[in-house]
Amino acid sequence: MSNRELVVLSVGGVRFVTRASTLQQFPESRLARMLNDDDREFKLVNGEFFVDRDGTLFSYIMDFLRTLQVSLPTDFSDYQRLQREAEFYGLYPLADLLSQEHLLKPRLEILEVHFFLQEMLSFFRIFGSCSTTVETLAEQITVFTGQQSRQSWNTPFPSQKPLIPLPLERPSHHDMAFQCGTDYSAGDQFVARYVSIKPDNRKLINGTNVLGLLLDTLLKDGFRLISTKTVSSEEKIKCYSFERMKRGAGLTVTVNQTPGSSGVAQAKRSQVQKGK
Repeated sequence: MSNRELVVLSVGGVRFVTRASTLQQFPESRLARMLNDDDREFKLVNGEFFVDRDGTLFSYIMDFLRTLQVSLPTDFSDYQRLQREAEFYGLYPLADLLSQEHLLKPRLEILEVHFFLQEMLSFFRIFGSCSTTVETLAEQITVFTGQQSRQSWNTPFPSQKPLIPLPLERPSHHDMAFQCGTDYSAGDQFVARYVSIKPDNRKLINGTNVLGLLLDTLLKDGFRLISTKTVSSEEKIKCYSFERMKRGAGLTVTVNQTPGSSGVAQAKRSQVQKGK
């Protein structure tokens, strides 16, 4: 029986087809022993192994055997039941990872954009509960600056002098600040600051346009606008609040076959950060 290439299981009436090698990822598990007719819980009926367990939860167990990762939907809540199923099948590395429910659960992520317009200058400050998101956003935003004369202001943009990129202000790992617009200096000169936000290639100087592009970028990245309010009536600072559900950490198991181990798999835990 252990030499069969494809195996069909009926778990609580739900049918699964997989390779024998997939079920043998953990040789001491009940699923591996099942192939040797070494477990009475699994009945061979018409060429299919039947077990009276939860078929829906078994789909997550099959995904783990195929990828060696725990990756659950954001709305998943049956951690204890899935852990119990993993223990039933003798998949103790999986049960161990599921016991770390605080790592696997999705977390609510908050981000705020503060916008302040003063004459020809616009000021932005972004606060985020997740430093990784703020870091990624900081890599997307570039501020360019250049000194121009009043006479050159009305000339087409390509004829202006080359612009110099400026670093963003980073007061902490959880926030950033930048500005755009024009600021007159002594004489006939003024300083112009443009903002570019990837993947958009435009260099924008108007603060309202930059704000619109920034908000659109966040919405495309999975954030949801939950409120807009004025946080300072005197300075007219607008605050745009966003939220999104961020996936928990994906946990992975590395299976090593060591000489002299009689084919017994050794599991080592490591943590892999998943996407949004």
